Amino acid sequence: MKVIQHSVQTLQTALISKRHDLVELYSKYTREERRLLEEGFQADQLGSLFQPITVHSDSDWIPAHPEEPQDFESFYRDPYRKTPDSNHSTIYIQTIGSFGEAGAQTDQYVEWLRDYCQAFFYGLSVKLLPPVTVAETRCSFRINSNSCNLQILTGDLLRFLEKRKPKDAFCIVGLTMIDLYPKDSWNFVFGQASLSSGMGVFSFARYDDNFYSRNYAGRLRKQLQPKQGDYSVFDGYYTPPISSTLLLRSCKTMTHEIGHMFGILHCQWLNCVMQGSNHLEESDRRPLDFCPVCLRKIQVAIGFEIAERYQAILRWIQEDQSPTSHQPVPHFPKPTEAFHTSRLWLCRCLDILQSI
Repeated sequence: MKVIQHSVQTLQTALISKRHDLVELYSKYTREERRLLEEGFQADQLGSLFQPITVHSDSDWIPAHPEEPQDFESFYRDPYRKTPDSNHSTIYIQTIGSFGEAGAQTDQYVEWLRDYCQAFFYGLSVKLLPPVTVAETRCSFRINSNSCNLQILTGDLLRFLEKRKPKDAFCIVGLTMIDLYPKDSWNFVFGQASLSSGMGVFSFARYDDNFYSRNYAGRLRKQLQPKQGDYSVFDGYYTPPISSTLLLRSCKTMTHEIGHMFGILHCQWLNCVMQGSNHLEESDRRPLDFCPVCLRKIQVAIGFEIAERYQAILRWIQEDQSPTSHQPVPHFPKPTEAFHTSRLWLCRCLDILQSI
């Protein structure tokens, strides 16, 4: 186990920069906003809002994938990063395949994801596209020879999303409960994106607590050998039950991957939702939100008030989602028990931002 400690000077440069124009831009934050952002300089202190990254093993992301750290200045100067504008200010979510038995709870789960995404990327519009079946994508698929579960090909899904992408989209994100693979030689992939095109597809299949056990319900018991183009194998196929843990993991993955579409690379400064992860245990260690360096990146890209964004996320956690229709439909409470630590953290942040 190794704790990655950065000096205060290193973190100051990563957050503020030494360029005069970026220092001046930073000075436009309020005193309270600067105090919050500079909490990251105290990461070595017990109880600090922002904690250093702890590498638990060589299989973790940072030792397995050496990358050049991206400070704020590098992000700001990147000529290829995408920034929302008046003509491209909507994030579109496209669900692919079943998200559970058709009904009110499944519909609510997708709405919860949409609403969370809109609070997280505060200031942008987030819209759901009509759901599509796997058959409608015409993608290739296979049965994984090791885990015996169904998988769909990411490249085909990205080509499908490209055709579905609305003209006013900042990006389009495909979400599925079916496992993914990028090519025949790979065992699986959590997701794949084309950042230059503002598209990505991501799976929550492996966020089922039982995925890696032999009694996983998505394992096909029969020695099926489905033919390409015969999508009947997906009819009634298993999807993970909706739980608080699944919702938390889904929110983290969705916002992490959309964060990449703004040009934010994997974070190596402090504990952050933008940290890379090689496995579920490492993903679960990531916090729900940005570190100060990445928060400044997304704030500059979108232009929100930091306190208003935190308030929107906190409202999403605390407020139950009531039915929006006047029709008598079953109502399922939002399972946010797993967000308890994040709720307390957001309250501490707002205490700083709202102090007089």
